[in-house]
Amino acid sequence: MESLEFLSSERHSSQRHMDTEAASTMKMFLNVLLLFFEMALAPFCFVLIIALCSVSECVQRQYHFINMKKTWTEAQSYCREQYSDLATAENMDDMNKLKDLMKSESDVSVLNIWIGLQKTSKKEWHWSSEDPMIFENWEPGQPQGNDECESISVGKWHDLVCSTTWTFICYNRSSQLVFVNQMKSWRDAQSYCRENHVDLVTVRNSIENQELERIINVSQKYNEFVWMGLFRDSWQWSDQSKSSFRYWYTSDPNNAGGNENCVVSRSAQRQWIDIPCNGQYPFICQKDKLVLIQQNMTWSEAKVYCKLHHVELVSVDSVEMQRGVENVVERASTESVWLGLIHFCCMNMWFWLSGEMVLYQNWSPGHSAAPENCKLEWKKGAMESRGNHSWISVPESTKLNFICTNYF
Repeated sequence: MESLEFLSSERHSSQRHMDTEAASTMKMFLNVLLLFFEMALAPFCFVLIIALCSVSECVQRQYHFINMKKTWTEAQSYCREQYSDLATAENMDDMNKLKDLMKSESDVSVLNIWIGLQKTSKKEWHWSSEDPMIFENWEPGQPQGNDECESISVGKWHDLVCSTTWTFICYNRSSQLVFVNQMKSWRDAQSYCRENHVDLVTVRNSIENQELERIINVSQKYNEFVWMGLFRDSWQWSDQSKSSFRYWYTSDPNNAGGNENCVVSRSAQRQWIDIPCNGQYPFICQKDKLVLIQQNMTWSEAKVYCKLHHVELVSVDSVEMQRGVENVVERASTESVWLGLIHFCCMNMWFWLSGEMVLYQNWSPGHSAAPENCKLEWKKGAMESRGNHSWISVPESTKLNFICTNYF
């Protein structure tokens, strides 16, 4: 494979414009193709050659240079505690962001900077987030085959011994917080957030806690307490996500009076304290990029709903996106939820509604490869709401909850 060269900013901008046009063309082609088959205008199956093209990113990442020297494993642990994970680069746009960050933040004397790529026991390269490596940007002569962890050196990838210590780059998934200056109890605040946004805010690490503090400080000056999504049930978050990060005030949680089952961010250093849930305070909602719709609709109805109210039915194109959807799908009222996953029966192939071919997969056994009788009702893809959250094929007239995305 020819090594990829970093382009000048003008040339990169031009290429990105061309990629966007190509992605739009491919997406339009697949949508027309879907309509063509769904309307049963084709009695025969055609042999199609479909080029794999880049489509706009589904996961927006914020990169952070960490000026501390650690082994790859130590760097991974640090990033998972403080951010989301070690840096993942899925395309040339990601690489240019990493390169710009290295130029602006790192010392020119630093030869290598850890990123999240590691060789597995099967001698395959995977990202720390467990995504497979699709995009490559190796330095000439790399990888050498003996070393198992990955760094960036002069903008190119270089494999190194994992136990050596280097600085590193973490990433954080972008999220949106909304301050609501209405006085409500914790339960009423939770209901408001779920009806108008996604849920009460969840804080998974210190960076998200800093963002929470910033939003509160900018939005209001007078209220000492602000509700967040943590409540006592062995202390779990309102959105049922799992995070061990806590920012308690020194003497909390103390459950004074035996009924302090909800949590506020307090004005003094914005640390957390437990208080009774019926207090009336403003609150912070989480406006996520993934939205569970707890209404039962057919796949086609769900597709239209997402187009009207959000962007599209969700495409689960990576391990990271799978994890994000898993956090949301737990609240579903149906046993499975619709995804933007389309089956072209005549070809026995699956595509995402976003126009992407299915590369990352999480199928339940027996649900992807088995051919269907194309004269019967077509099937679409759904995710199981419980258990392993595997994907299953379901008749498209089945009425299920579904997940919309706000990613453009």
